[in-house]
Amino acid sequence: MFVIGTAGHVDHGKSALVHALTGIDPDRLQEEKERGMTIDLGFAWLRLPGGREVSIVDVPGHERFVHNMLAGIGGVDLALLVIAADEGVMPQTREHLAIIDLFEIKHGVLVVTKKDLVDEEWLGLVDADAHEAVKETVLAGAPLVNVSSVTREGLDDLVAIIHGIVAGLPPRADLGRPRLPVDRVFTVPGFGTIVTGTLVDGVLNVGQEAEVLPQRLRTRIRGLQTHRQKLETAQPGSRVAANLAGLSTDQVSRGDVVTVPGWLSPTTALDARVRAVPDLPRPLRHNARVTFHLGSGETPARLRLLDRDQLGAGEEGLAQMRLDRPVASVRGDAFIFRTSQGTAGGGRVLDPFPRRHRRFAANVIQALEAREHGDPARALLETLAPRQPAEAQALLERTTLAPAEGRAALESLVAQAEVVPLGGLDTNPYLFTRDGWRRLALEASEALSGYHRSLPLNAGMPKEELKSRLKLPGRAFPTALERLVKEGELAEDGSLVRLPSHQPRLTASQQAEADAFLQALEREPYAPAPEKLPDPAVLAFLTRQGRIVRLGDNVCLSAPRYEEMKRKVLQQIKQRGKITVAEVRDLFQTSRKYALALMEHLAEKKLTRRVGDEHVLR
Repeated sequence: MFVIGTAGHVDHGKSALVHALTGIDPDRLQEEKERGMTIDLGFAWLRLPGGREVSIVDVPGHERFVHNMLAGIGGVDLALLVIAADEGVMPQTREHLAIIDLFEIKHGVLVVTKKDLVDEEWLGLVDADAHEAVKETVLAGAPLVNVSSVTREGLDDLVAIIHGIVAGLPPRADLGRPRLPVDRVFTVPGFGTIVTGTLVDGVLNVGQEAEVLPQRLRTRIRGLQTHRQKLETAQPGSRVAANLAGLSTDQVSRGDVVTVPGWLSPTTALDARVRAVPDLPRPLRHNARVTFHLGSGETPARLRLLDRDQLGAGEEGLAQMRLDRPVASVRGDAFIFRTSQGTAGGGRVLDPFPRRHRRFAANVIQALEAREHGDPARALLETLAPRQPAEAQALLERTTLAPAEGRAALESLVAQAEVVPLGGLDTNPYLFTRDGWRRLALEASEALSGYHRSLPLNAGMPKEELKSRLKLPGRAFPTALERLVKEGELAEDGSLVRLPSHQPRLTASQQAEADAFLQALEREPYAPAPEKLPDPAVLAFLTRQGRIVRLGDNVCLSAPRYEEMKRKVLQQIKQRGKITVAEVRDLFQTSRKYALALMEHLAEKKLTRRVGDEHVLR
């Protein structure tokens, strides 16, 4: 299915031409009929030779209604630039032509109407004027046909030309990401809210869950029609009427986008390549206020020029559009911007989710130029680089690549080790670029190196502390740590993490302190009373080394004595069935303090349990 759009000056016979071709009056509003001019978009369809149907969007020609024209012209495959023979090329002819050129609608026909009102000599002058007007645009070389909607002269020739062009057009691509920019909203009694638009990039099905952006309203498609025929599936490139369940007409408006949930997010900023119209009266300065037109919607915006201070007539540049209201856009979308003087320029979206850039920054300019000319894989890398780690699904949404295209690009990048996933791609893993992963590994190593220097006797850093230092999302940290350990960057010890080369070692003075403490423990093996405990770091080191056992804050035993006492106590309980603290004290000729500490420790280890004043095996 393809869409034809009319364009041209007011009262040049666009609607009359559509009516003559199709038998359908595109002027649906009473005000339009009373005033004899198109105010809003009109719609019709034409059956070509062989039975193929094409949709027609009839746009208003008056300069006051260019915003309505822009709501319908963006999705057309073929433009009919209509020029009245009795007036020739007029101001709105040129503005509509500039819009066609900015949208890069490469297929078109120059239709000179009202030929019945002029003689052949005058008609020849108008034809020459039309060819001259388009020679520097995408319609250069377009066929021209003279017609009269009154006498129907030339209409068969026009239909034949349209048929020939349409026959050579490739079908609209199904990218698996359907978008229906809403250009009309109305209600039908018994059915509810109906929206219409030109469907692009995918199919819609009856019964399918849908989402209206930018409001993020969930709905369901109750019914679909094209050319008043009911459909189960609407194809990309067709004019579609969709019946939306559960929404009222005041919840949806022109400019909204109907799509499937879960892949497209609204944005208020767009990086773009922009181009000014050739007859721009005066240059646009950085931060100029404009009206931004995308799809069927419009919003006030600021034009932030990134590589220049002003944009003159016919000039191109890189810019970031800062929008007053959110829009739903994907990479490659064409847009127009206007000022109070009329259409000023247009462009194509390079990044629908950019950060705010520093102007004239070489790295920013290079990245945008690479994105403009690069392949999907490059687009993924450029999007990931400033945002890593990023979840795979969120990254694909930001690039707005078609799902299959994005998945293939991501798989290719992973296979080439350009992207490092923290888990399988089917798990929506967090992603790093190769350089980003190296930076993370270096950051982790530097954090642990500093920790080991400041606390050389500690076996390692608590994992939670490393997680905090790396500022990784909670779900990303375990898989990141697992990968770093597998790559030999880090080593795990229970709840601790360390550099593989790290081994806690005592200094000479600390070793002397430790030796003295161990000797003191052995002098009174069952009730040691050293004059003072060593430095807490040394004490912790000896405990981790298994040289001592701490029964309490100030109660320690050498490991051999602890094992001896434990063995004898458990043996006594096995023989007699029980033991008391007093009996433990007498067994080892120690103090109640040490006996009690030992029995509490054995209970903590779940070797014994207390029953009244007695202790039994657990």
